[in-house]
Amino acid sequence: MSEERKNARHKASMEKQKAKVDANIEAASEERGVAVLVTGNGKGKSSSAFGMVMRALGYGQKVGVVQFIKGQQLSGEEIYLREHCPQVEFHQMGTGFTWDTQDREADMAAARRTWALARPMLENPAFDLVVLDELTYMLAYGYLDEDEVTGVIRERPREQSVVVTGRGGGAALQAVMDTVSEVKDVKHAFRAGVMARRGVDF
Repeated sequence: MSEERKNARHKASMEKQKAKVDANIEAASEERGVAVLVTGNGKGKSSSAFGMVMRALGYGQKVGVVQFIKGQQLSGEEIYLREHCPQVEFHQMGTGFTWDTQDREADMAAARRTWALARPMLENPAFDLVVLDELTYMLAYGYLDEDEVTGVIRERPREQSVVVTGRGGGAALQAVMDTVSEVKDVKHAFRAGVMARRGVDF
């Protein structure tokens, strides 16, 4: 095939794609906050959420971040937000992973204390974006009441967006979300014996 024909086919294909994209943009007439769930077994769920934090901060929006499970080991995102983004309200459960604590009652109490910090954010219209990092595990383990959590997410202020991360989460959580993205695990350096790396994994 000649270059001229290739160029013509490419132009026709792009014109068709542009028309489809333009039609979808035209059809999207409702303006409000969205609920996003980033789930799956692959790496990058929290990284995606913190990418949205940076995006919101770029527009001068008010952001709240609550991390469930994580907290014993410092992470780059925690260091940066605490040192450079005092406008972000940031909380951590601070108990580490459940396989470290091995104390169900203590983990449940910590989850409830942390949810007590997250819930007011989800009820406050001043927050443009709220990130609930690793929340799905709290529902999967039964540490938090699923109906309460999904109800608060559903009834949050209209203009507020919320991002939930973590594996699973269940059908009830997915049902209240506007966008559900699954990160697929294809390959991971850790399984090949490569240590977690500062700035990449934490």
